Amino acid sequence: MNLFEFPKDRTFDVIPIGRIAIDFNPTDLNRPLKESSNFNKYVGGSPANIAVGLARLGAKVGFIARVSDDQFGDYVTDYFKKDGIDTSHIFRCVNGEKIGLTFTEILSPTESSILMYRYGAADLQVCTDDVDEDYVKSAKAVVISGTALCASPSREAALKMMMLAKKNGVVVIFDIDYRPYTWKNPDEVSIYYTLAARSSDIVLGSREEFNLTEAVTGVCADDKASAARWHGYGNKIVIIKHGKEGSVAYLKDGRSYRVRPFPVKALKGFGGGDGYASAFIYSLLRGKSMPDALEYATASASMLVSAHSCSAAMPTADAINAFIKESREKYGEVVERLT
Repeated sequence: MNLFEFPKDRTFDVIPIGRIAIDFNPTDLNRPLKESSNFNKYVGGSPANIAVGLARLGAKVGFIARVSDDQFGDYVTDYFKKDGIDTSHIFRCVNGEKIGLTFTEILSPTESSILMYRYGAADLQVCTDDVDEDYVKSAKAVVISGTALCASPSREAALKMMMLAKKNGVVVIFDIDYRPYTWKNPDEVSIYYTLAARSSDIVLGSREEFNLTEAVTGVCADDKASAARWHGYGNKIVIIKHGKEGSVAYLKDGRSYRVRPFPVKALKGFGGGDGYASAFIYSLLRGKSMPDALEYATASASMLVSAHSCSAAMPTADAINAFIKESREKYGEVVERLT
């Protein structure tokens, strides 16, 4: 049972807009960041990770972004090209803005933190001129990152992309992707996130992110109430994530599901959400049933938290299928129908 149909005969499956960053993950594990001396460099940023994840699964992916006009800009653009991601709408900054840098702390398998350097961040310079209608309507779906809404001119570019997508029948996926240090105050977060959620078809976020989004209008008492609010705004699928406890999915037709992660030996506490999003979107594009799409998503998330990187560890379809087959035999089903 499909809640909606993706448009057909489009050049791209998905075009995200927003943050491309660089992650530095420590190889000195299980110690505070201040004691870490050695790091591996990876492409990072939730929209970029989702794009790479989709491309690894076999989707045709584009991207709209701004990156720094330097060797780090070369690095992320070349990385995308190697994964087959279209870079024709990744533009260089002209006023010296730099790609955001993220230093991660892997204190334990369940305790992680991130330290971001985002003053004059390149990704926030993407502007309305970078978003053209022909490119947007060449996609079946677009992904809007919540971080892109935190400042101008990126804010207006993301809103324009949503408007053009709705005009041309392109499915809009809103990844809340909240980063506290990029916003001025909670009211601003709530206002712009609510504007985005009113224009999206699918919304994904953590329980904490939904609370922030609802701050002005009143935080809902529970997941079911939050889902009902966002369904009222027009979203057909609402995914609320609860970290290591799993996630819940609410569909506008009344169905709901609880999803638990596959047990794995975790290495870090971040990255799973991007693997979840990419695998879930891919599954919907390929016409999988909702239980199968959710199983695919949680499998990818489980695989990501057991890996050192995010983008570099994004799995292929064959890898996810093998992981699910092996994990089912050990742990059984992980998706439970609620209603």
